[in-house]
Amino acid sequence: MRILVIGSGGREHALVWKLAQSPCVTDLWCAPGNAGIAQERLAGSGAQVQCVNLGVEDLPPLQTFARENQADLTVVGPDNPLALGIVDLFRRHGLCIWGPNQSAARFESSKVFSQQFMEKYGIPTARAGTFADAAAASRFAASLGGCCAVKADGLALGKGVLICRDMAQADRAIEEVLVRKSFGTAGATIVIQELLEGMEITLHALCDGRTAKLFPTSQDHKRALDGDAGLNTGGMGAYSPAPFLSDAELAEAGRKILDPWLRGCAAEGIDFQGILYPGVMLTKDGPKVLEFNARFGDPETQVYLTRLESDLAELLVASAEGCLANTDLKWSAMPSVCVVMASAGYPGSYAKGQPIHGLAEAARLPNTKVFHAGTARSGDQIVTAGGRVLGVTAWAKDLRGARDAAYAAVETIRFEGAQFRRDIAAKALR
Repeated sequence: MRILVIGSGGREHALVWKLAQSPCVTDLWCAPGNAGIAQERLAGSGAQVQCVNLGVEDLPPLQTFARENQADLTVVGPDNPLALGIVDLFRRHGLCIWGPNQSAARFESSKVFSQQFMEKYGIPTARAGTFADAAAASRFAASLGGCCAVKADGLALGKGVLICRDMAQADRAIEEVLVRKSFGTAGATIVIQELLEGMEITLHALCDGRTAKLFPTSQDHKRALDGDAGLNTGGMGAYSPAPFLSDAELAEAGRKILDPWLRGCAAEGIDFQGILYPGVMLTKDGPKVLEFNARFGDPETQVYLTRLESDLAELLVASAEGCLANTDLKWSAMPSVCVVMASAGYPGSYAKGQPIHGLAEAARLPNTKVFHAGTARSGDQIVTAGGRVLGVTAWAKDLRGARDAAYAAVETIRFEGAQFRRDIAAKALR
């Protein structure tokens, strides 16, 4: 099988790493890839993964590359190409591609659509309102006592959510997103949700349009600093499983969320083939969905794929071809922890081109994988090339062992200004 992966981050490195283990994969490309992806080799043949100099939004050139190189499957990692309709384009040209089409990708590309869908089909969620007018938005926020989440409707690199604890913060958030357009056109409309209290977890489900296969639990760490302080980021670390739901409670949460979601998709004519990723708050009234994403989480992918024992290539083909019902997802019992090492200043402005040292030492550690997120090659050195630079991931017989192993690997890696949270998985170990 010849596979093209689209993307350049830690999620895509994890996808490439796992796909390369499949004995059925004979050729593997990644567009545009990164310095770590370029070092991967196929388990079957030893052939090197090839990085292709095409951007994730270069849709016609990507389609041409897949056609000319006879890719049997294209795997889309990030949200932007899905929202732009890459799946629709590939399918019009008879190419097999994994990921939701443009209509289905609205679950992530429009928080307004997603919120209204949840309300229409009885998916448990927060009380919310949708606004294009700042005064009306402020009045609704006041009805919540200012305790709310102000969310840009469109895609904002995982940063388009502002948490408010009083009216002064709520009005500032509304002003920033809706009036000052801090997130550009993504904030032309906003959703204001009541602030739910509880433990937040992330769920993933592999879908084929009719069937949804639920993953184990995981927990992301969105804030930049220890103790969930600082600005929202794309994710500073993750671990799986999260101990806040038993297997029975996870199955029940899946039924309450996925069953009405599948019914709603059928009623609306939405053919969702890909990953549905609900962010969920475990409230005193039960699990409630904060929002949906329409692709693998990052860094959740890193902890999921280090635990997945099934052949990922076979699963993605089954999802793309609508035959998931006959497949099983097998998971290792070993917990996995990912710690993100980021550039100084992230999620704000940051420098690029800092040499990274210690990668070879980390690679020699047992049950450890360093996934590259924002890296590039400069001469004979690997250097920083993004805000989130590395996802240092380790697995062990228990969560504490996995966490200790991940941080031991982090300590071997150095680059100027490296920042990382020191409390990944701490909530689970209390």
